[in-house]
Amino acid sequence: MSDIFWPSNYLPGTTDNYVSNDIIVAGLSAAEVWPHLDNTLAWPAYYGNVSDIRFDDGSGPRLSQGARFRFTTFGFAVHAEVTEYQPPAPGMPARVAWHGWVEGDAATRLDAHHAWLFEDLPGGRVRILTQETQNGAPAREMALARPNPMLNAHQAWIDGLAATALRALGSRSASAEQQLA
Repeated sequence: MSDIFWPSNYLPGTTDNYVSNDIIVAGLSAAEVWPHLDNTLAWPAYYGNVSDIRFDDGSGPRLSQGARFRFTTFGFAVHAEVTEYQPPAPGMPARVAWHGWVEGDAATRLDAHHAWLFEDLPGGRVRILTQETQNGAPAREMALARPNPMLNAHQAWIDGLAATALRALGSRSASAEQQLA
């Protein structure tokens, strides 16, 4: 299976906070999942921890290399810039990543790298992986919280993403969707 490409200052194990979530779903492909993450207008319909999505550079609502956008999550107003953008292609996993930051002083500033990977697997399955690393005082606080809010929220995000993609395929995938409920 493929791995996330990490900028050196966001390498897991060297940051203040890191979470990893993935699922493998039968009956879906990377190409069928991709549009539901690529189109940021879709996010609030399946992920309840995001709102106020807007693009600073006139692009959007679809992501693209270098796109700059904002959104609210965990009560933070996050600024973001897409740093990696590779739509699905035969034999290649789809990838998207953004650098996110919350403006502030030493006590409130947060910097993050959030990456996604959609990988087709044998037998008509897809792997949906999301990983995030963070630096800053808010990241240290979140890393200590139990239950871990970022881990749980990201699981809800990938579960919602997969369920949305399955619903878009129609009833032929109803049994796989029930596995995610």
